[in-house]
Amino acid sequence: MLDPVRVTTTRILLVVVSMGLFGIHGSGQNVPPANENLPNPYETIRNWGELPAGRTLGSITAIEVDRDGKSLWVAERCGGRSCAGSDVPVVLKLDESGKLQQSFGADLFLWPHGIHVDHEGNVWVTDGRGATPEEIAQHPETRGKGHQVIQFSPEGRILMRLGVAGVAGSPPNYLTEPTDIIMSPNGDIFVSEGHYGSLPDAPPDAVARISKFSKDGEFIKSWGRLGSGPGEFRTPHALVFDSRGRLFVADRGNSRIQIFDQEGNFLEEWHQFSRNSGLAMDENDILYAIDSESSPENHPGGWKEGIRIGSARDGQVRYFIPPHPGDTPEGVAGEGIAVDAAGNVYAGEVTLRGVTKYVRRDSQ
Repeated sequence: MLDPVRVTTTRILLVVVSMGLFGIHGSGQNVPPANENLPNPYETIRNWGELPAGRTLGSITAIEVDRDGKSLWVAERCGGRSCAGSDVPVVLKLDESGKLQQSFGADLFLWPHGIHVDHEGNVWVTDGRGATPEEIAQHPETRGKGHQVIQFSPEGRILMRLGVAGVAGSPPNYLTEPTDIIMSPNGDIFVSEGHYGSLPDAPPDAVARISKFSKDGEFIKSWGRLGSGPGEFRTPHALVFDSRGRLFVADRGNSRIQIFDQEGNFLEEWHQFSRNSGLAMDENDILYAIDSESSPENHPGGWKEGIRIGSARDGQVRYFIPPHPGDTPEGVAGEGIAVDAAGNVYAGEVTLRGVTKYVRRDSQ
């Protein structure tokens, strides 16, 4: 017969070890890097997708699979690093073979950053910053772009706007540097705001928050501020829900994921998925987290850029897709991430530009 005292002690030790490994409700400073000795069951296809002659894909952080489970939506930066001076369509739909099916959104965006396909198939895109003085001097029309979210029908008709184009501020009327957008099952809309809070010179009043709206665009509440405590952020960069309705926020500057209920109550924090720029979740609560920033300078301890895949139910990281060869010995990874119904993973590349597709070897 098992000794109940020994069993209880073992369970306590397992909980303590688990909390230490996963950084739950803790600083996460001693979390070992989740990239050593993890399997990579994916083949990499760089420069996936094709556009008409004369058009190339630029930097992409906004990438999402359509409700059909096969097609891919991207909002790309007009073949370059921003859309200043460009009038090409920003929002593109590619079929499962990578061929262009649809495009719209020309002359509306400066710096498309986040994208979401809601339960009706409508496409939401965030414009993540306002124009710089240099951009305004060269392209005066950019003064009226940025700091907003636009909802499109699947055919490209504008259905709703949140924020005022070109004007930073606070809800209910304004947004500041909206990074991502997601709709809950009941139709509530969540927007992450504040892209530059992780910079070393970010002022104490830099925006770092989540704002919640009704399905009709009526402001409900905001939470968060600049910082590293529970419910504080340093660049809330991406949003995703799990099957329980918990909101996962990629708190990139703090190298963690924060988890909230839909009222903004802090539940826990995870450090084992690294310094995330993008998040995706499949129907089985498998979490796909892409790290485009880890380096010895901003995430010491041996963490690497790449994609970590694990369970949103128990927090275990199971796979690691390493970065591409790049200009640094550590390599480079994308920022946006999406997963289709067949389990293929797509990454939106910022530095290298374009789309990378990862195909599971056991599906070939």
